[in-house]
Amino acid sequence: MTTTVAARDPQSPSTLAPNSPEDVLAHVPPGADLIVPIAVGEPGTLLDTLEANYGQLEGVRIHGMDPARERAYMRGECGDHLHHVDYYLGPASRHAYWAGKCDLVPNNFSEMPRLLRQATKCSLVLAASSLPDEHGLFSLGTNADYVASFIGEAPFFLEANAQMPRTSGENQLHISQLAGWIRSDQELLERPGAEPDDDDHRIAAVIAERIPDGACLQVGVGRTPAALLQALRSHRELGIHTEALSDGLMGLVECGAATGTRKHQHRNKHVATFCAGTRRLYDWLDNNQAVTMLPVDEVNHPMVVAREPKFVSINATTEVDLMGQCASETIAGKYYSSSGGQADFGRGAMWSDGGQAFIVLKSVTGKGRGRIRTQLTPGSVVTTIKNTVDNVVTEHGIAELRGQSIAERARRLIAIAHPDHRDKLRFDAHEAGILP
Repeated sequence: MTTTVAARDPQSPSTLAPNSPEDVLAHVPPGADLIVPIAVGEPGTLLDTLEANYGQLEGVRIHGMDPARERAYMRGECGDHLHHVDYYLGPASRHAYWAGKCDLVPNNFSEMPRLLRQATKCSLVLAASSLPDEHGLFSLGTNADYVASFIGEAPFFLEANAQMPRTSGENQLHISQLAGWIRSDQELLERPGAEPDDDDHRIAAVIAERIPDGACLQVGVGRTPAALLQALRSHRELGIHTEALSDGLMGLVECGAATGTRKHQHRNKHVATFCAGTRRLYDWLDNNQAVTMLPVDEVNHPMVVAREPKFVSINATTEVDLMGQCASETIAGKYYSSSGGQADFGRGAMWSDGGQAFIVLKSVTGKGRGRIRTQLTPGSVVTTIKNTVDNVVTEHGIAELRGQSIAERARRLIAIAHPDHRDKLRFDAHEAGILP
């Protein structure tokens, strides 16, 4: 098996000329484990090529998180030739998993590189990138995530997309390091945030007043986090050290609220491990030297997080029980996503000097079912254990849980549950022995 099929460009001996998409097939041996970035970093043309030629492949697995679009191999239509292994369900893979057509591997996001090293062959990384610059350097653009951890360890085959912004950080590869590359011009996946409602703004206001100037932020995705980012625009000297860089965080930088001047690590830089949002965000990222993209095993590592004073983590959940256990990856007992970095950042914020972690949720579902429950719904899994949960916030207030007894935690959580459910929660808590 050859290690590269690209020919040397006689006009520039230090570079490799682009390949054709089909050339990637020569780098996919039987039983190969292919690693693909999250969402926007997915190389669409290369995956199209593998899918179109799946009959030439044997026992190949594609490993990734939250894929950009649903594909035939995810639905099991490529048999044993090509199989999808997911680490975070998204709209493109959720139904395939429910139908039993692909696998889901539990993980904390910070552990992904280590997990892939231990459980796969790491045969080849397929990723989208920017076009090469005059120095022969490609940037992984919107992504570093787990794939950047394999630079120098595993072979890479890149899809250099003219639409991909060039970012800086530890997500750069020189052309000499590649097994091959192709050119493409594909629109990037856009994920505009949903518009917050009144309850989201109420929750955001409770959190915003507890965040001091100079705090370092990790903010998840969703309506409530988006409302919080709007509420923080009058703050000053905030830092960004986050999993996902979004339009809302870009807004904090643009209005001068986030400067990073008080950070202890990567001072004056906005740190992320992947980016997802609108075209405006991607244009803002292009050659923006204030943004640093780092591998997830650095960004999400609890010990790295803990080194930042006044670290504030904000993430959403779907259910909380009266002990404070959070089920954030299942809905009504059915798998919907995965753990992501919620526990990573919650743990890191706990050890940060002056750190705080907030878990947010609305008190009821759209159908009026309570989200604060005596016990989690059967089939739900605990994403963040009670010992790590610091504050839980609903539109009815905040429950500060750190250092409180089981009974006091229950009382505080009942106090922020929907008023229609509080009496039943108290009764059930007494029956369960949670309240004396």
